[in-house]
Amino acid sequence: QVQLVESGGGLVQPGGSLRLSCTASGFTWDTYAIGWFRQAPGKEREGVSCISSRDGSTYYADSVKGRFTISRDNAKNTVYLQMNSLKPEDTAVYYCAMGRTWLTLEALPYNYWGQGTQVTVSS
Repeated sequence: QVQLVESGGGLVQPGGSLRLSCTASGFTWDTYAIGWFRQAPGKEREGVSCISSRDGSTYYADSVKGRFTISRDNAKNTVYLQMNSLKPEDTAVYYCAMGRTWLTLEALPYNYWGQGTQVTVSS
């Protein structure tokens, strides 16, 4: 059973930073994608960023481009999402997801999901 464990969420003031972590276990694949998604109350789930385990290629939603950075540590099976210059609009539950897929911010190709971690940006 694949398991994704997230950490790093919390409360931060506008303009602040947080780093989310997602560690995967229970799989043997060498090639996969890990994506970060978020969902705010009353809004659709939104793809934020994703990264390839094979070559480190990345993709970002326009809403976070230039502020968020996704990175990987394959030895630890861990993906990070560094979030800088946070805005109240970034407030959401953030989910880590994994799939044997191409880089995409569509949710459907991702087979496994973490439990979600709350990020709140407020003064």
